[in-house]
Order: sequence, then structure tokens, then C-alpha cells
Amino acid sequence: MTRPDPLPQLDAVVQHPSKLAVTAFLSSCTEAEFKAVRDGLDLSDSALSKIVTALEAAGYVEVRKGYVGKRPRTWLTLTSTGRRNLAGHLSALQQIADQARGRGADLG
Repeated sequence: MTRPDPLPQLDAVVQHPSKLAVTAFLSSCTEAEFKAVRDGLDLSDSALSKIVTALEAAGYVEVRKGYVGKRPRTWLTLTSTGRRNLAGHLSALQQIADQARGRGADLG
């Protein structure tokens, strides 16, 4: 009997669904306003702020603050590290799904 392929390594930083959703959202654009991410993912200000803080500490997200008129704004950008690691995580998920389908076909 052959040994199954080892499971690919998932990225621990984006493993949580909310962090994965934020990085996926940011991967689709150059930059997004905090409010757009919050509303687009239906997150509270507090939840998104905690997620962004963790992603920024890991080097996945850059935060830029500024003003539009007199109103403060925050913009978020997925870094090249964040893009690369998100792609690796998604690839690992796909490999896991492919391996599971292959094993299921072998049993069936």
C-alpha cells in the first residue's frame, strides 16, 4: 500500500475565516478604504480593527491614514507578502480538496 501524500501546510495567519475573507477582499484591489472592507464583509469596526492589527503585525497588510476633507480615513493594502502567502494558502486548500477527491475515487 502506498503512503498518502502529506497534507500541504496551511498559512496560520489567514486560517481564520475572517482573516481569510479580509485578505481575499484586499487581493482584488490595489487599496480599499476601511469602511468598504467593513461593509463588504459585514464586519463590525471592532472586529475588522482587530483583524487588521493582526494582519499588519504579520506583514500582510499595510495601513495608511489620511483625510478626505476634514474627515479621517483609513486605507488598507495587501502587501506582496500577504498576496504571496494568501496564494499559497489557497493552493494548499485546493491540494487538500484534490487529495480528498482522489482518495474518495479510490474507495468508490
